[in-house]
Amino acid sequence: MGIMPDSWIREMAETKGMIEPFVEAQKREGVISYGVSSYGYDARVSEEFKIFTNVDSAIVDPKAFDQKGFVDRPGAVCVIPPNSFALARTVEYFRIPRDILVVCLGKSTYARCGIIVNVTPLEPEWEGHVTLEFSNTTPLPAKIYANEGACQFLFLKGEGPCEVSYADRAGKYMGQRGVTLPKL
Repeated sequence: MGIMPDSWIREMAETKGMIEPFVEAQKREGVISYGVSSYGYDARVSEEFKIFTNVDSAIVDPKAFDQKGFVDRPGAVCVIPPNSFALARTVEYFRIPRDILVVCLGKSTYARCGIIVNVTPLEPEWEGHVTLEFSNTTPLPAKIYANEGACQFLFLKGEGPCEVSYADRAGKYMGQRGVTLPKL
């Protein structure tokens, strides 16, 4: 299994629509960087945020998720309360090839501020906006900036195509648009 370089990422984005919209080179003047890098792609977070709240005393249960646990906060900046989290999504829409597994890593700019980004791997032949979780591990409110870099995706090529892809199994998060809450 090898990690795919910038030239492959660029070619797949331009010819197969693997990343839309695709940013050709890293942008970083006055913003948290985003775009293609040497061996990955730094995706942006959109202006769509869902902030966790305990106002209605909702219980977080992945088998019976109650949407009352979140408040919608669209905008250019999201302020996450101390020791809390927010859900968001990437600006980019991804279409993953059958022989590729994608792994997400958080940006060090956020990590150095106690803000952790977590997503699951993007499986072969999955497509959609990636739902992101930003955890504020600090005792202070924390800012997330929309339309700026949020995380980096690494593209790992398998030794061959998988027998059963995410699309073949009709995965429950296939084709998601917007911030997608847990499904059973």
